[in-house]
Amino acid sequence: MIGCIIQARMGSSRLPGKVLMKLNENWSALDFILNQLSFSTLIDKTIIATTNLEEDFAIEQFAKNSGVEYFRGDSDDVLDRYYNCAKRFQIDTILRITSDCPLIDPQIIDQVIREYQSGEYDYVTNTLTRTYPIGTDVEIFSFTTLEKVWKNATLPSEREHVTPFIRNKKLNFILGNIENDENLGHLRWTLDRQEDLHLIKEIIAKIDKNPILINDILNLLSTEPELVKINEHVSQDEGMLKSLKKDEEFSKLKTD
Repeated sequence: MIGCIIQARMGSSRLPGKVLMKLNENWSALDFILNQLSFSTLIDKTIIATTNLEEDFAIEQFAKNSGVEYFRGDSDDVLDRYYNCAKRFQIDTILRITSDCPLIDPQIIDQVIREYQSGEYDYVTNTLTRTYPIGTDVEIFSFTTLEKVWKNATLPSEREHVTPFIRNKKLNFILGNIENDENLGHLRWTLDRQEDLHLIKEIIAKIDKNPILINDILNLLSTEPELVKINEHVSQDEGMLKSLKKDEEFSKLKTD
């Protein structure tokens, strides 16, 4: 069974409450993610994995109101949250989507899944070598791989971001990566900052189509290139850089 686990929380430091912010008159970011995912032909189950913090009761209520299964777990150790969520729902193949990707492309999702199914991979993504826009990120891996990582990963960045331990080849996992024909890694329609929210709202308002696919957005940006300027100055790796600083502190404590 391929289970899509969407990690979501209200407590984003850069854009608090972003996952339930309205992106148009009717739908929040999580509504858009669920809708986009519904057009995948290969996902068997979708679960929202949020934290056990009181503020994330709102996400639990959203899941209940939307008829989507949910799981609540550790707020900082997202790897532990994923592991226990997958274990609870008996998911043997995990598709990881983050809640800052409201315009995730179901066709890219299915392309990543097919690549994973085509070989003896432990992990497949479209981000090992980034050629797809930020905001179209997809990762897929087996429960066996997740369990190995859960047992062995120790650094804060490895626990918070779930898959760095896999990508760093510490256990010689078999990795796969799909690449776009054109390098579009400089483009960004993830939801992390106020500027991102502005751009995504503009995209949604200007594209009357369901689902919204990568080519729809590229066509819009080619006719209205000024839209790219809305968030082009935003740092792409701020969250990971913050985690790497925690790694340094963690390593120092271990050696003291």
